[in-house]
Amino acid sequence: MSEFLDPSEEIRKHGTKLPHWQQAESMQFVTFRLGDAMPANKIRQWREERAIWLGRHPEPRSAQDETEYHRRFTSQLEHWLDEGSGSCLLKIPGNRQILEETLMHDQATRAVHHAWVIMPNHVHLIFTANARLEQLMKSWKGVSARRIGQGSIWQKGYRDTIIRDRGHFANAVRYIRRNPAKLPPDSFTLWQSERALAI
Repeated sequence: MSEFLDPSEEIRKHGTKLPHWQQAESMQFVTFRLGDAMPANKIRQWREERAIWLGRHPEPRSAQDETEYHRRFTSQLEHWLDEGSGSCLLKIPGNRQILEETLMHDQATRAVHHAWVIMPNHVHLIFTANARLEQLMKSWKGVSARRIGQGSIWQKGYRDTIIRDRGHFANAVRYIRRNPAKLPPDSFTLWQSERALAI
């Protein structure tokens, strides 16, 4: 089995609205966010524009279409997240520590973490899942929310991508490393494995 996406191997898909993909021992790049991290009016506008674009670009889409989609829609979401909207509960060191402990509780058992960053209102992580992706995400979000003690704090879903190859892995590590570049040092937590630090 490959640690990267293998198009010849079976991909397990789950979820209906935005299917999540998992393949055996392949690495995942996952983003999840606090429930109030995106202003409702911006999300509504984003969904409307995305629906129009998808209607004009039916599947199968070309590589050029995929590039345009990510430039217009994925990058827009990332930009809004980085603006720091919402309560930013993860800016509080104690809340970040709870999430750190929750993630690392499963290190080398249910997941092998390669790199992650906890931003004030969202999280990016690269890991190899040794359990079902949806179970890991439910556990990490549920345990951390209960321990933080402010109710249901997380957005319902998450965004995931299977890492394609070494170059994709290196780019994802660099993205995580650069994500908090404009933030004060006490408002985020960055963790990298030895493998990630070598990039």
